[in-house]
Order: sequence, then C-alpha cells, then structure tokens
Amino acid sequence: MLNPELLKILVCPETKQPLNLADARILERVNLAVAGGYLRNRGGERVKERIEEALVREDGGVLYPVRENIPVMLLDEAIPLDPLP
Repeated sequence: MLNPELLKILVCPETKQPLNLADARILERVNLAVAGGYLRNRGGERVKERIEEALVREDGGVLYPVRENIPVMLLDEAIPLDPLP
C-alpha cells in the first residue's frame, strides 16, 4: 500500500492536479480492459499486467499505475481513462 504521506504531496506531472488512490470500481474497469488486450498507455504500448494499485488524477481522466509501492509518474506510462467502458 502506498504511503499516505507520499500521497499527500504527489500531483499529476502534466496538470499538477492532486492524485487519489484508484477505487475498486476503476481498477475493475482497467483490469477488464487489460484482460481484453485493448488497454494502451499514453505511449501507445499495450498494458499487459494486471494493475493492483494506482493513482487517479483529480479530474478522473488519467491513471498512474503503482508498481511495488512505487508510483509510476511517467507521462508515457499514464493510462487514459476516458475511453474505458
């Protein structure tokens, strides 16, 4: 689980909006897209691994995966949420 103190200071590197932990509903939608093989990150690469934890930009438009308790805050690794069902 991500350190709560770290979460307080993290912001989106693109818009500087605050980030929140992704809830179960968002993770379910993302992981259905991963399983379906059609989820791509902003860099255009297909996301192949299930996402267990993530941060969502305040406007709900972008998800940043958390891998091994480390937020991946690279713009190319960000996952757009707008086209998800």
